[in-house]
Amino acid sequence: MKPASINCAGPFQPSQIICLEHQNSYLYAEVIDIIEVRQMCWGRPIMLAVWLAGADRPSEGLFEQLPELYDLRDGADILLPVSLFRPALDTELIPLLPQLETTAENKPVDAPKIAHRQLREFIHQIWQAYPTAFQA
Repeated sequence: MKPASINCAGPFQPSQIICLEHQNSYLYAEVIDIIEVRQMCWGRPIMLAVWLAGADRPSEGLFEQLPELYDLRDGADILLPVSLFRPALDTELIPLLPQLETTAENKPVDAPKIAHRQLREFIHQIWQAYPTAFQA
């Protein structure tokens, strides 16, 4: 994935759902605010969706196999370069929301810890893949 162009993505609005994708993982977050001076996005993570290699992806429309979902709604906010995000499409997000609720009902006790570990690893991968996006 190439980082989205700021001009291509357009200015994000508070409460808009955005996506940061890398390889087979998609981080969905709600925009809290855009820090225009630094071109950073303050976001509230919703979920991290991880697809198996070769599986249908959200950008390809309808998908037969649903991803592994990590519920991040109770976690900390993130602050990342706005250029890494794109608007999330309804067609990719809506099929995942019921699965997120089902996952939340049946989750093990340590599910939040596992989810936040996955988020840390994902952010680390993004940082390594796009170091220039993080330079001031």
